Amino acid sequence: MIRVVIAELRKLRRPSLLLGTIATVGGLSALFTSIVFLMINSESGNSSRGESVSASELSQAAGLVYGFNLVGMFLGIVALCIFASQTAQEYTLGTLRNLLVRQPSRMKILAGKFIAMKLFALVMVIFAAALSIAISFLLSGRAEVNTSQWQSSEAAQLLFESVLNIFIATLCFGTLGMILGLLLRSPISAIAVGVLWNLILENILSALINSTGKWLPGTNFSNIGMGGSSVISYRHSLAASAGYLLVGSAVAAILFKRRDVAN
Repeated sequence: MIRVVIAELRKLRRPSLLLGTIATVGGLSALFTSIVFLMINSESGNSSRGESVSASELSQAAGLVYGFNLVGMFLGIVALCIFASQTAQEYTLGTLRNLLVRQPSRMKILAGKFIAMKLFALVMVIFAAALSIAISFLLSGRAEVNTSQWQSSEAAQLLFESVLNIFIATLCFGTLGMILGLLLRSPISAIAVGVLWNLILENILSALINSTGKWLPGTNFSNIGMGGSSVISYRHSLAASAGYLLVGSAVAAILFKRRDVAN
């Protein structure tokens, strides 16, 4: 198992993947955090859906992680793409056969892949949090935001909760990507289906049938990242997400175990 994890971590360290992930995550973190502080007095708003957050609100302890929280769902989409491509490419590149020669147990290969990608996702979330907070402090003076509350124990607690919630949400999106990769066995198809469903189709369904929102997987994943909302509780999102992922993982694992490598 340990050898499988190490081998998968080496794959994740490929310059193209690693640098691409750093650039994407860093760019998203910098963009959303900068918008919050640089457009603080803009009529078009400085938060999600055109909402405005004032300097006094950002001066509270929660202001420390405001920018980071906005990046949460997008980190999930990045994880979905990475998990899906890393899983499905074993089929498209024909490397699964070689893996099975070194490690005959398919479930150990699957578990090793998941552990390695989970560690990669954790590093990705921590990097995004660190960069977002650094930019927040850097731009706070220009936005006339008082940062004294950001150094309180309350702010530290909120930071821990935000990192934990966004990591769980990112892992949920990533696990969905891994399931799609195993089912579709094509990186392009798995990524296309995952992104299309989470960014477009779920929004259309929620708009057409309002009651479906609390049962959609992507909506619940995102809600975990936000720590819950007045519409959908945190516990509901955890339970719904766990249900979807357990069923999906079981189906994908059974197919992975029984499928012929050549198919």
